[in-house]
Formats: sequence, structure tokens, C-alpha cells
Amino acid sequence: MKLLEGKVAFVTGGSRGIGRAIVLALADAGAHVGFTYVHCQEKADEVCRCAREKGARCRAYQSNVASAEETERVIHEVIAEFGPIQILVNNAGITRDKSFLKMTKEMWDEVIHVNLDGLFNLTHAVIPGMVESGWGRVVNVSSVVGQTGNFGQANYAASKGGAIAFTQTLARELARKNITVNAVAPGFIESDMTNRMPESTLAQVAGMTPLGRLGTPEEVADSVVFLASPRSSYITGEVLAVNGGMYM
Repeated sequence: MKLLEGKVAFVTGGSRGIGRAIVLALADAGAHVGFTYVHCQEKADEVCRCAREKGARCRAYQSNVASAEETERVIHEVIAEFGPIQILVNNAGITRDKSFLKMTKEMWDEVIHVNLDGLFNLTHAVIPGMVESGWGRVVNVSSVVGQTGNFGQANYAASKGGAIAFTQTLARELARKNITVNAVAPGFIESDMTNRMPESTLAQVAGMTPLGRLGTPEEVADSVVFLASPRSSYITGEVLAVNGGMYM
């Protein structure tokens, strides 16, 4: 029997990068998976096809996680189609990088709305069902930047540091209800985001990482599956570093 056989999981931002890898890893572990995407339906459809090839039911929902109204609508649709959500992975996130003196209020607000308001919207919509069923797993995707800060990312670092504090607070509040809340904090991972970085910068990042390389989306996804599984039943409020030793 697979680790997550028959469980219903929901992932935000699941059409590409780390989110895509998480959807497919959950499906591979036996879960049925719904996920959100914003723009590219073609990529979302391809993720669904790959998940179904693993034997999972899978559906993509176009939604902006920063909108509480859209979130409520999507969660109702997911529950109607799949049943109560037992595993929530808050992965959706954006960057709008600029040194703080040049950062606009719009750039700040956009990142906070998606990365933190989205975290609130999804979790607030899903948690009542977990409480009612007496079991649940919440995994929030933070970042090493939320632990160390990073030049030009005051908005992103604040949102990811906030995700860690949110994780630890919710873990305390929900532990007695048999719901665990944990986070993964990836370092620099091969993705669209890092693909836009200059080669010289990527080489510098690899040099700062004890393992000497960037991580892969699949390595992050495997950590998420562990935290979503019964094998992590005595772990809550944890921030699991997936950063090659960059921050320890």
C-alpha cells in the first residue's frame, strides 16, 4: 500500500517547478490531487495527465490564491469532486525583486497578497474540514530566504519568514486536533526563477552551498510527501531545510 493511498490532497501553484513536482510526488504516493494554477492551462493539463498515469485522480483549478472569494469557490468545487481535503500544501508564491529603496508599495503588496494572504485564504478554508474529520496535514513552502534574508528581496523574505511564524503558531493551535502543520524551506532550486539568474550568480550560489549544487524540485517534493504522510505523525511546527547545507 502506498504512503498516501486514497488521501485527498490540494496544492497551490501546481502547474510548474516545485509545485508540479509536489503534485506528481503526491500522486505517486497514492493521493488524489487538486491544484491551482494562474495562467498556463496547457502546463496544468500536462501535470494532470502525468498524475493520472500514476493512477491518481487529478484536476487543475484556475484561481488566484490572493482572492478569498476565488479560494472559497475552488475549495467547494474540490470537496464536491474529491471529498474532504486531508492534505494541504501551500506552495504558490511570487517574487518582485528590487532593493528596498527602489521597491514600490505595489511590488510589496503584490508579494504579500499572494505569499501571505494566499496562505491565510487556503488554510482558513480547508482547516474546518480537517478539524471535523480529526486528521490533517498542512505543509507550507517557505524559503531559506525567509530565514536568512536576501539582498533585493525584502518583500519575499518577509512573506517567507511570515510563513514560518504562521506554521509554528498553527502547529500549536491544531496539535490536539490531530492536525500537523510543518514547513519546508528550500534553498536555491532548479526552476524558472533560478533559470533567470546569470550563470556567474548560480556558480556563486553553488559555491556557497556545502553540497556544491542547486537542488531539484523533486528533492523538495519528497520532503513534502514525508511531512504529509503518517510517518511524520510526531512532527509538527518543524521547518525542514532542503538547502544543501546553505543554512544550518
